Amino acid sequence: MRTTLTLEPDVAVKLKQRMASEKVSMKRAVNDALRTGLSAPKAKPRVKFKVEPYAFNFRPGIDLNKMNQLVDELEVEDYLRRNPR
Repeated sequence: MRTTLTLEPDVAVKLKQRMASEKVSMKRAVNDALRTGLSAPKAKPRVKFKVEPYAFNFRPGIDLNKMNQLVDELEVEDYLRRNPR
């Protein structure tokens, strides 16, 4: 079958590189690429990821925006407890 294809610039560059490296005609390079792409296994459908909220029941006065700071402070306390001066 004869047809006209319009290749995007990046695809044309890759096609020319393939033609040069394998020393094949444009027809052969395009047909091989299409065969490979069309026979590739289809991607598995992705499983939807669902986030389920969890109530942590923090005590009043705990600033949830400073949890990293709390973790840092706990790590420092742990380090100092394990390595007394």
